Amino acid sequence: MKLKAVFICQQCGAQAVKWAGRCPSCGAWNAVVEEVVDDQPPRVQRMSEAVEPVTLVSVSLDERPRIQTGLGELDRVLGGGLVPGSVTLVGGEPGIGKSTLLLSMAGRLSANGVRVLYVSGEESLHQTKLRAARLGLASSVMRLLACTQVEMILEAIRNTAAQVAVVDSIQVMESEALSSSPGSIGQVRACAQALVRLAKTSDCAVFFVGHVTKEGSLAGPKVLEHMVDTVLYFEGEPTSGFRLLRSIKNRFGATYELGVFHMVTEGLVEVSNPSEMFLSDRTQSIPGCMVTVSLEGSRPLVVEVQALASPCGVGFPRRKTTGVDVNRLAVLLAVLERRVGLRSLSQEDVFVSSLGGVRLAEPAADLAVTLAIASSVKDRPTQKADLAIGEVGLTGEVRPVINLAQRLQEAKRVGFRRCFVAHAKHPLQLDGLEIIGIRDVRDTLDLALS
Repeated sequence: MKLKAVFICQQCGAQAVKWAGRCPSCGAWNAVVEEVVDDQPPRVQRMSEAVEPVTLVSVSLDERPRIQTGLGELDRVLGGGLVPGSVTLVGGEPGIGKSTLLLSMAGRLSANGVRVLYVSGEESLHQTKLRAARLGLASSVMRLLACTQVEMILEAIRNTAAQVAVVDSIQVMESEALSSSPGSIGQVRACAQALVRLAKTSDCAVFFVGHVTKEGSLAGPKVLEHMVDTVLYFEGEPTSGFRLLRSIKNRFGATYELGVFHMVTEGLVEVSNPSEMFLSDRTQSIPGCMVTVSLEGSRPLVVEVQALASPCGVGFPRRKTTGVDVNRLAVLLAVLERRVGLRSLSQEDVFVSSLGGVRLAEPAADLAVTLAIASSVKDRPTQKADLAIGEVGLTGEVRPVINLAQRLQEAKRVGFRRCFVAHAKHPLQLDGLEIIGIRDVRDTLDLALS
């Protein structure tokens, strides 16, 4: 076997004969690393039997029941439970709780009679037992395996006839067919392909645990996310006990679905009413606070937005956000300065945060962010029972958002009494909730800060 050194991009898999700081193929910085690979071409394996194509109408469409994991929030994100033969990739920062979540799921599945194999490539069996004891799963009958060889893992899944398999983590797995080190782009791709192939042929639902880079994206080749059926991100603020499980890709359910957990000493606890979790317990109105309703997949979530504006003194004014896109904040500040007349914003530091660290990615939170900033600048509080839902345009107009009726129902359930939304020809009516239609941000400020 002849070995040679090549330089491979860890993002796209492009190969080069020399190192470069920036990948010439995908443009990623500091992604090209040196790897030792086999110089001999791979042997072509002949097909033992021919594969005959079939007509679409002849394919059986009998519904196979989903497997309930025992965690309602996880079932919600997956689209109603585990689909047999599906492959799910769970990513998140170190220490966020990925292994704890999947070990809790494995324990509950095993208690319900599901054959589960938990493969740990980063912990010994003793360490896994200690974690299980902390979660109250010391007497579980789930199968454990401490191994990094993918061929041995495939054989163990076949021998145990596992219905669910958890591989923690895919970045430490290696195949004997490759000479490169574990975690390289070739090893990750080869191990993932082997496990995906087994899942599709044996109807075993497989979970991968994936590491993330310092930029927050999943480590390894981008093709890894295309190979699997579902991609879940486990996220949360390090100083907060709340954890959010979000679906980025799901072939069997809605994308961007959200599950909420609370990290305690005994493990993860499901949060059945997350809307009340993301609201502060303030007893009086305070400047710089406003509430909106964000739609995470099919779940409406009531979230409080807090803003603080203060004179910057010397130097350039700072813009810091938590849960809100800083580029979107720059647009909203420009609208407030030019369209509303808050000229002092160019000389003030602005800090915006969503309570609980919820990421407000959709534009429906624009109106609440602008009201919170204006309330802080003018030092005039908004009413505690008010909330705002709407997108803000560059001209200062307020635009309607999708699924407004569902958002308003959630606001009424939580206990709000007045809501500012975009003006409509046929406004919605809801008993117990005053719905005020507005055309631009200036009109909203006159009403909300009066």
